[in-house]
Amino acid sequence: MFPRAYIFSHKDGPAEHLSQHILPHTVSQQQRIEAHLNETNVTGPPTSVPRFIPTYQWTPAELPDVSCSPNGVTGSNRKRRRPNQSQNDLKKQRFTSPGPSNQPARNANFTSQPVAGPVTGREACNSHSSDPTCSSPTSKPGGCVPSLREGSHQSTFNPSSVNDKLSQQILNLFHACEQQNDDLEKKEHCRAALQRDIQTIFPGAQVFLAGSSLNGFGSRTSDADLCLVIEEGAVNHRTDAVYVLSLVRTLFYKLSYIERPQLIRAKVPILKFRDRVSGVEFDLNFNNTVGIRNTFLLRTYAYVEKRVRPIILVIKKWASYYCINDASRGTLSSYTLVLMVLHYLQTLPDPVIPCLQMDYPECFNPKMDIHLVPSGPSNIPAFVSKNQSSLGDLLLGFLKYYATVFKWDKYVISVREAKTFPKTSCREWREKFICVEEPFDRTNTARAVHERIKFEAIKAQFIKSYQVLQQRKDLNFILPLKNTRPKR
Repeated sequence: MFPRAYIFSHKDGPAEHLSQHILPHTVSQQQRIEAHLNETNVTGPPTSVPRFIPTYQWTPAELPDVSCSPNGVTGSNRKRRRPNQSQNDLKKQRFTSPGPSNQPARNANFTSQPVAGPVTGREACNSHSSDPTCSSPTSKPGGCVPSLREGSHQSTFNPSSVNDKLSQQILNLFHACEQQNDDLEKKEHCRAALQRDIQTIFPGAQVFLAGSSLNGFGSRTSDADLCLVIEEGAVNHRTDAVYVLSLVRTLFYKLSYIERPQLIRAKVPILKFRDRVSGVEFDLNFNNTVGIRNTFLLRTYAYVEKRVRPIILVIKKWASYYCINDASRGTLSSYTLVLMVLHYLQTLPDPVIPCLQMDYPECFNPKMDIHLVPSGPSNIPAFVSKNQSSLGDLLLGFLKYYATVFKWDKYVISVREAKTFPKTSCREWREKFICVEEPFDRTNTARAVHERIKFEAIKAQFIKSYQVLQQRKDLNFILPLKNTRPKR
């Protein structure tokens, strides 16, 4: 489907020799002018520095249709040779695709246009043609997932979902804290600027917005995750990612709208920084494309049933309040928490949500071209559940499940298959306190919980909160709402 070879060759010595290959020599004149403008503005006062970025807009990418089948996406994705291109030219710039001067860079965020008429069942991915195709970015989906242009919008809930005090508290907190369209626009504004500036050193590079900013579970105070994709393929995070992010960090020091760039040399290295204009904190990774795939899987779960987003946002707030929602400190990441909630909702006697990867495998094919991932699930219809439990009942049931039912020491949580499976002796699950399967690469998303004391604290909080909420039926007793609502 696309190259899987390592981007860098390590047999020729240290990383320093790579600079002559990846530092571009095909930068357009316009890019050089913009880069110069950014450099000359570094010393100016932040409030007076103009930001040379394109006008904000959500625009669809010009991409071909991709055939969907149970066996994956079909078709060829070989690089096309340009006229008068020699064999040596093909070997040059392995780390970059053709630059903006040769080929317009595709927008890293995609949209779909609305359409009249519902789409149901497995026909969601192939309803517009006799030749089954996942919806291209310019097609007209009739699915439950709103286009990026639409952003967030308040849904009308079934009265039975909010027919008690606890459920109404959950809904009110959700509406007060959910990410607004202007919050997303600020993040997209910075992403577009960064992509343009990074292309001055890596022509053809793309920057994707990912994580809670796009998956539907973000709040007004959420940080933003970015993924830098230069050439899709395997990456040696200990060398390639650190080297590339070091070059980007050097660039960031010259950009007037970026402050405090800090390279974190973790298992998946990230470059942390702050957008001086919006105040948003960003985490930039390199070629961690599984994060883009799971963003749009989670985005589909977020909108496939109206109760999913309020429940997950409140649970994230609850976990943060009790300091069990920070992977860097050995507790649960937000991603792991979301998967735990989805697993609970999938495995109820009457499921609240479906198993998307089993019901629509062609729309979440792990080998799908990364540029087609955002439009893959655009035609999936809303799920109609027989389970009409209220928001309060679902929150209480979630706490009860992990406090008294789930066997942490015996099972692995799998949203991919909507079930648990026994821990095996393989390295990924052996001697791990909490095991939650990543739906695409099948690693353990809860590997950060590696100390027994932290694991016991997590379990204890589930038990305590369940007991209190069961008795009081008031969210304030486990999550003080006065201190949780964002300040206006």
